[in-house]
Amino acid sequence: MNKEELKTLLEKVANGEVSTDEAMLKIKIQPYEDLGFAKIDTHRGVRQGADEVIFGAGKTKDQIKKITQHILSTGTKNVLITRLSKESADYLREDTKLFYDELSKIGIAGEYEKPDGVGNIVIATGGTSDIPVAEEAALTAEYYSNKVVRLYDVGVAGIHRLMDNADTLAKARVVIAVAGMEGALASVVGGMVDCPVIAVPTSVGYGANFEGLSALLSMLNSCASGVGVVNIDNGFGAGYLAGMINKM
Repeated sequence: MNKEELKTLLEKVANGEVSTDEAMLKIKIQPYEDLGFAKIDTHRGVRQGADEVIFGAGKTKDQIKKITQHILSTGTKNVLITRLSKESADYLREDTKLFYDELSKIGIAGEYEKPDGVGNIVIATGGTSDIPVAEEAALTAEYYSNKVVRLYDVGVAGIHRLMDNADTLAKARVVIAVAGMEGALASVVGGMVDCPVIAVPTSVGYGANFEGLSALLSMLNSCASGVGVVNIDNGFGAGYLAGMINKM
């Protein structure tokens, strides 16, 4: 239950449309439920405005299914699942409605139609190899009702590709710059726009990039103002944060 749903429920109680006992049944599960192997944070939607997200990596397909179905059973319309393997997605889909994007490993269980987006989040990648992380960010932002514009393969090795999209960048409320190798894209974008830039280092690169550490350090040391950095390959974190900024 999120803030809007709680507000609506309280209004119905005040108007006599719902009894206090019925309302109590709807909110009695707050603030969390213990499944033994997982403690479901059912209060997060009220506390933060967005329901709990399931991190699929490291969980068994049975754990993912049980957590997902339990959250949906509380009245939540859909559940966002990140790092969901195809095997787990296929298992979950056996008896649960599921949207699944194999590239980004994003799953959305339950009733879901892509909402109309607001604002303007631009997501740019250094190369095509960065797209899986970028799509994790994009689908996360779209799940939370943000408008997303994708600019893929516009890295500094051919910087004219980025410059050709200067107008698109100028219209952004927030930019997510996703890049591996030396991670220079974030600094260049940061010097072009007047909005916050969220830098996402990826693990893409040759040997001495240390699985994304070189891009992470470059982005942390950016000389451009207004650049913040999330962890390596953390497209979800970037998409969520960008959505918060976009709606402020």
